[in-house]
Amino acid sequence: MKKVCLSYSGGLDTSVCIVLLREKYKFDKVITVTVDVGQPKDDIKEAEEKGRRLADSHYTVDAKKEFAEDYIFRLIKANGSYEGYVMGTSIARPLIAKKTVEVAVKEKADALAHGCTGKGNDQLRFEAVFRSTGLGVVAPIRELDLTREEEIKYAEKHRIPVDRSKKWSVDENLWNRSIEGGALEEPDFAPPEEIYAWTAPPEKAGKAEIISLGFEEGIPVSLNGRMMNGVSLIQRLNKVAGAHGVGRTDMVEDRVLGLKARENYEHPAATVLLTAHRDLEQLVLTRNELRFKALAEQVWSELVYAGLTIDPLYDDLNAFMDRTQERVTGSVKIKLCKGNARVVGRSSPYALYTKDVSFDAKTEQKKVEGVLIYHGLQGRLFRQIFQKNK
Repeated sequence: MKKVCLSYSGGLDTSVCIVLLREKYKFDKVITVTVDVGQPKDDIKEAEEKGRRLADSHYTVDAKKEFAEDYIFRLIKANGSYEGYVMGTSIARPLIAKKTVEVAVKEKADALAHGCTGKGNDQLRFEAVFRSTGLGVVAPIRELDLTREEEIKYAEKHRIPVDRSKKWSVDENLWNRSIEGGALEEPDFAPPEEIYAWTAPPEKAGKAEIISLGFEEGIPVSLNGRMMNGVSLIQRLNKVAGAHGVGRTDMVEDRVLGLKARENYEHPAATVLLTAHRDLEQLVLTRNELRFKALAEQVWSELVYAGLTIDPLYDDLNAFMDRTQERVTGSVKIKLCKGNARVVGRSSPYALYTKDVSFDAKTEQKKVEGVLIYHGLQGRLFRQIFQKNK
């Protein structure tokens, strides 16, 4: 019996793939795998119901805890960001692919499948993991060059439910909510307020609020003094910061393949946590550490954006990040106000801060003159020699 495991979201693309895998690719058994990384419960339920009805068997894997602790926490340590985007979708895809592979191994499947098109980033993220298994890889939408309208017609022909009322394509997890498609693909189209679900309109947000975040070795562990696990903290902070309109991004993004795409994102918790984490690092890490880490962060982010978490360099960089985070312990106060998240205070037992910097501190200020004699020496010599030989 020829088996295939399909990474299944429950949307149009992957639902159409179930029938295509049987009809066009002649698989005898199609197994759907939905991985819960924080999607709405209704979406998970809908995917389960459709998967069980359309496929031969279905799995739902709860990976929220693993997503928070093994993926999002690593992203926070690395201040993960790509062109200003906090990478909610890209950090989730390798985990979803990994869980799909685990089911494929259990079911002794012959191939793995996904519903990505040939234009986006997700195909690279899934296949970087899929192709490392030695199993066959099938991408029906891309390989058959199907347009969205062709998919809809195929779905209707095979009695696959299609919701034509949806204007936008939405992908949601613990860390990020992305909204795209339709008129949003036009760079000059002003997104309507209806696309947002996590964030209030910043101009209508209520009274400012100051919150406190606690970190231990680079990992967020508390909100307003209350210890919380990763999933609960992120979910709660999404609501708290979202109510203040914090965490909206509207950008033109450079995809891995070189295509520019207009993207809209919501990420209240991500915005606040990354802002707080960067600020705490500024307090406890040395200037040299911060300078080098910024370079490492860019490489780390580019690897994750491209889905290359299987690359050994990803593990190497994580080892470096972990070492730097040994002192990133403390608390950060953040003021949330009308779309902004601003640090207003920070403390740490590892703070590289001395009160000698104060204007009121009594120090031997004259000692700095020895440094000033040589500070800028080459620049002064250059100007003297240049003027002499002009």
